[in-house]
Amino acid sequence: MSLPTSLTQHMVRRPHRIALLQHIAEQGSITRAAKSAGLSYKAAWDAIDELNNLAHKPLVERSVGGRGGGGARLSEEGERVLRLYQRLQALQAQLLETAEESSDLALLSRLMLRTSARNQLHGQVTSITPFGRNDLIGLKLAGGLMINAQITHDSTLRLELEAGTDVFALIKASWLELLSPEHTVTTGHNCLAGKIDEILDGEEGPSEVRIALPSGQTLCAMSEPDQLKALNAKVGNDINVQFAPSNVLIGTPL
Repeated sequence: MSLPTSLTQHMVRRPHRIALLQHIAEQGSITRAAKSAGLSYKAAWDAIDELNNLAHKPLVERSVGGRGGGGARLSEEGERVLRLYQRLQALQAQLLETAEESSDLALLSRLMLRTSARNQLHGQVTSITPFGRNDLIGLKLAGGLMINAQITHDSTLRLELEAGTDVFALIKASWLELLSPEHTVTTGHNCLAGKIDEILDGEEGPSEVRIALPSGQTLCAMSEPDQLKALNAKVGNDINVQFAPSNVLIGTPL
């Protein structure tokens, strides 16, 4: 099985995050791996969430015990990605023998997509349905999860979208709304079910809530403390996340 184009590009433009896999393989713990890589604990988990979301299958698996007391190890997919990364490192050392070649690689890196959206999910287009001047784009994510994105028809043409096209689904954390499993989903909205993985209280303002999806991907949402209290939101509890198709941005690999 080949790696998603999105993950392969990530290996080129953000190698320090891929290198974190090596530290996890050696240390068997996120805490120790983060320290070894010179990252904060939160930055390490942000990197792992992003890598897991871009891959066909999760690259890092947690051992029983949770973030505080458990360990972590690479999945079979993670070990395969790490081997490929090590091969790319060796090839890069052979190819970039001059300062000019190194400068050219830096230019290519700057030309590739970077985004502030916390949620970056790899998927494939399954359908394109005209909706006035817009198109409703059906997307299949890892694990068979399905969502819709609404973009202009001009954007569909410009991105050259068709069934089977690999894309990024980009969703800002503030665009996600948390619902209890019993709550009725707003008509026409996307809804994904998961479990609360972690709640990071904001010093002033909303808290950051990480939601683990059955597919192994992770969503990051922002929620006010009063809302979390009303939802009785606790780590390990079931939670639904809803968001409008118009709040799903689509990107394609260069």
